[in-house]
Amino acid sequence: MKMASPGMSCQAFLRMLEKRTVRFGRTGKLSSDSFQKSFFEWAAVQYEVDAICKEEQFSCPACTPAMLAVSVDGNRKLYRFKSTARSEERPIFDGVFIANDEDVTRFVDQVHTKTKHVTGKGICGGEWLAARETSCRSRSKVDEEGLELAVCRHGVLLSALNMFRGEIYAYPMFLQNQLAPKHDITFFCMDVACKYWPYLQRVCLDCPELQSLQNMRPFLSVLHAKAHDFKCEVKWSGANQDGAGSTLGEEVEQCNAFLSRIAVTTKHMSKAGRNDMLTLLSMRWNQQKFQNLANSLSQRYHKTSRALNVQLGDLETLKAKLQLQEKNMEEFVQDVKDWADDSNKCRHRIRRKIRQEKTTLQTMLAKYNSLVTPEQAVCMDHILDTEHPWPWQITQEGAVDFSTKKEVFDRVMAVRRLQEEKKILVKEIKQHWDSLKSHARVLSEWSFHQSENTQQGHLTENAKKGVTCLIRRRLRQMKELQRRARKVYLHVLSNPENDNQFFCTTDSSDEFDFSSESSDSDVDAM
Repeated sequence: MKMASPGMSCQAFLRMLEKRTVRFGRTGKLSSDSFQKSFFEWAAVQYEVDAICKEEQFSCPACTPAMLAVSVDGNRKLYRFKSTARSEERPIFDGVFIANDEDVTRFVDQVHTKTKHVTGKGICGGEWLAARETSCRSRSKVDEEGLELAVCRHGVLLSALNMFRGEIYAYPMFLQNQLAPKHDITFFCMDVACKYWPYLQRVCLDCPELQSLQNMRPFLSVLHAKAHDFKCEVKWSGANQDGAGSTLGEEVEQCNAFLSRIAVTTKHMSKAGRNDMLTLLSMRWNQQKFQNLANSLSQRYHKTSRALNVQLGDLETLKAKLQLQEKNMEEFVQDVKDWADDSNKCRHRIRRKIRQEKTTLQTMLAKYNSLVTPEQAVCMDHILDTEHPWPWQITQEGAVDFSTKKEVFDRVMAVRRLQEEKKILVKEIKQHWDSLKSHARVLSEWSFHQSENTQQGHLTENAKKGVTCLIRRRLRQMKELQRRARKVYLHVLSNPENDNQFFCTTDSSDEFDFSSESSDSDVDAM
């Protein structure tokens, strides 16, 4: 019910349940506290059952073992009021998805102690709430101020933490440090990566144990980059990062759109209840993603193929219009990159030079006006409004203006990212298929082991049968998921619109193997 209607509270559900059961002769009221506790305990048992079957709830099969990108952002709608009833009991899912608050606080205090902590705001083309490092609370009536979430590029929730000080840089750094040992991550995506990455570099000077975090590459979310400074977009945007493909870095937003719908029901829950409810719904969200992952990857490949054909046509049209060669295009791309790298350094130098020259010009005008009659005097506005162009407004003969170079740069980057995306999707399809086969093989071997091993003294006969039945049922579900994924991926392979060379590598051992390691008849026999 919570997945279908996240905004429904436990009390509303119980009132509906009471109305229904009274109709059938039941009397008395349902205790909301007892019902909620029983529900979470039942969910905890289901989580243990999944753990027995070797199912990872917070790990993306398509991103294992190599994860291209992790997107981190805060959701400040998931706060909790201080006035909520207090309870000493710990969450049932403590540390499963939402990190332990003591661990987070210890990490933040350690970073702030070892580094020169300065309260302030970072500005890049505008004022961003996330671009700050402040240790003070922004809301006096709330306890937790929201969640900081880490999501892979397929929208699978990986980890989270409770925010107590707003969106400070130490929170995404904690998640980055937590995920780095588990996954081989290439890009770290943020809405303010241009501000966060210099901060991380400064922290690493005082905290050598965090040096490994710089092995990742900074990635400014593509849509947020449009609102940043122009040179910042060119330098940091994921659309211009080699190897990023069509990753947006905004994947956490779709998770926020789902989790924010339950914000009304978690504001007044206890600390343990809020933690357990958010963890439970995050697991259900991930399960839906796992079920639809094959369709999602195949559809993404089709869209990428179509978009690449369109971008290639647009690029050829632009080349013909400007009469450019490949060499000229590469020069334009490099000119834009060099401008983005040097513009920050040159900006202050140019401004200082303009101020100096303006002061000199005003001095010369004052001296000139003192030597001539008032009718012959010249004012500064008259000089600035003259029709004669300034030197930087004069385009040399045969030269190309910067706007044209930027247009070529954008077209070239779009084509490169789409070409990379096709190769990345093929790699993720292979990783997903290998993950399905590996999981089915583990369940099959374990099922055989449970059937053969009858010397388990610590288990009763009914317990042995229950475990064996559970494993075989999960194996059947996994085989069904394999069948659907195999059908989808073979359709992608056999589609004549796709360029099948991306599905074949030079090493024959890396080619796709859609064969099943155990026959369907063996599964049906179970």
